[in-house]
Amino acid sequence: MSRIGKAPIAIPAGVTVTVDQKTNVVTVKGPHGELTQAVHPDLTVSVEDNHVHITRPSDDIEHRSQHGLFRALIHNMVEGVHKRYRKEMELVGVGYRATATGQVLELSLGYSHAIYLKLPAEVSVEAKSERNKNPLIILESRDKQLLGQVCAKIRSLRKPEPYKGKGIKFVGEIIRRKSGKKAGAK
Repeated sequence: MSRIGKAPIAIPAGVTVTVDQKTNVVTVKGPHGELTQAVHPDLTVSVEDNHVHITRPSDDIEHRSQHGLFRALIHNMVEGVHKRYRKEMELVGVGYRATATGQVLELSLGYSHAIYLKLPAEVSVEAKSERNKNPLIILESRDKQLLGQVCAKIRSLRKPEPYKGKGIKFVGEIIRRKSGKKAGAK
């Protein structure tokens, strides 16, 4: 049995989970919005006494992998509508700046031009810059997958480089540093 798939998902107060048995679509509503997910047709999703249970028909490798996957996706949906997901990104480098106006994020990353990113409506963005500290980009969303995609897109604009550590990184992320030319010379 999949250890992840067989674990029931607890439904917190204020969150409702409904399953359309005909189309096998799970809808989760909560204080931060609503999310839907189509589930593999072979899996069975049921809601019993504030818990969501997912069962599979056989021990085929396909059914086992789908079992754990859809349990994790539904769990992320429940967590997202209950309390939103939050990611903080840090801009490390001289002259790197970020400003957010509405859903548009403006980044100055050492290129000859500014970069403007229009973010999806489901993602809220905030940019902070304090004196003598690296600028921060704070992103929040109820959809974990979408939030991860947006973070990956922002990070891809200037990945952290291993020599000076300049670039866009997550807060708390450790960058493996290289010593450079001087360390090898004798």
